[in-house]
Amino acid sequence: MAGSSEALHTSSLAMEGEYMHNAAPHAKVAPSEIAVGVVIGRASEYFDFFVYGIASVLIFPTVFFPFVDRLQGTLYAFVIFSFAFIARPFGTALFMTIQRHWGRGTKLTASLFLLGTATVSIAFLPGYNTLGETAIVLLALLRIIQGIALGGTWDGLPSLLALNAPKGKRSRFAMIGQLGAPVGFMLAASLFLYLNHSLSREDFLGWAWRYPFYVAFAINVVALFARLRLVLTQEYTVALEESELEPISTRQMLGSQGYNIFLGAFAALASYALFHLVTIFPLSWISLNASQAVNEVLTIQLYGACLAVLGTIASGWIADRVGKRNTVGTLAVLIGIFALFSPILMNGSAIMQDLFILIGFTLLGLSYGQAAGTVTANFERRFRYTGAALTSDFAWLFGAAFAPLVALGLSVEFGLSAVSIYLLSGAVCTLVALRINKSLEAGD
Repeated sequence: MAGSSEALHTSSLAMEGEYMHNAAPHAKVAPSEIAVGVVIGRASEYFDFFVYGIASVLIFPTVFFPFVDRLQGTLYAFVIFSFAFIARPFGTALFMTIQRHWGRGTKLTASLFLLGTATVSIAFLPGYNTLGETAIVLLALLRIIQGIALGGTWDGLPSLLALNAPKGKRSRFAMIGQLGAPVGFMLAASLFLYLNHSLSREDFLGWAWRYPFYVAFAINVVALFARLRLVLTQEYTVALEESELEPISTRQMLGSQGYNIFLGAFAALASYALFHLVTIFPLSWISLNASQAVNEVLTIQLYGACLAVLGTIASGWIADRVGKRNTVGTLAVLIGIFALFSPILMNGSAIMQDLFILIGFTLLGLSYGQAAGTVTANFERRFRYTGAALTSDFAWLFGAAFAPLVALGLSVEFGLSAVSIYLLSGAVCTLVALRINKSLEAGD
């Protein structure tokens, strides 16, 4: 009976595959439609994470760690901040399994619902003065759930967008998905800036800080429908299947393509190391030292995010002309140079600190715009879907997860030279990984 059922299932799959092949042997995809879905989806994810990151500086030290001084409370908040990035690869493995069994629609719906639920649950979470240590445990648990959920949000649309880009414009199309980062940051920072500016300190810490976490759930619902509208249509299903953008088990990926995954993660390390050092770290350093008002820092960061958008767009044009690898390598060198001047800028006047933020955001846009898929071509096509997801997971883990904690903790203890060392190490890792990748290609 089991054999008969298996044969019937196999026959059904074969007939479905034959139907899909005959129905649309060369699926037409509209890059503009994919681009809209990609930007909305990525912006919603980054909004969730930046809301948490900004709250780790402005809110959590007071609400969840009032029993220690502000510096120690911020460091504790940054420890919990890193949990999502540690959990993310496990989420990718879990949701890839869900997709193989129940389809990408189920995976995407479950992951975004879980992400939104975890984020909005933080809005309802009582502080330390109410629940004591239980509040901290619950905050950590919700942060881990955020990371697991984010691992399931990979829909393959960025890869599909790049594969369907016009000849000679692949880098220009590949950068579109990266726009979600500065857009998500702008939304989160704008909301916190408005609340902090409009309300008293008591109201902001008492209840208003919860509002961005409510908004995150609504944004996730919009993003879910925008993406499901694409990935569940026959047109896009066929396009994904023709491009062989299907999930592979994580164990198989790491076993046969592990070197490519880690090579890709380290090739993007300079950009990912810079990511939280221009978004979360300056806010923490400046607010702790009271060298500028929080609202002034957030305002400058909003201008910086605009520069990052322009830099991301420019990166596509540059990479199409000189090549993705040359672009990423050159930006790694520039980030290394920027790292040398970081202590001078951050220890200087308000204007110099603002320059650190603005220059950093510009470099972030130019580098992050091409950081994804730097060595994706190394993967066989059938490995690209899962390979791109895991490469991104490990790049975030190695480059960005501990950046605020390491930069702030070591800077307080040993000075801002720690920021230089951290960024320089990321730049060196990127250059070494790109060099190894070039050697492997030459060997092939």
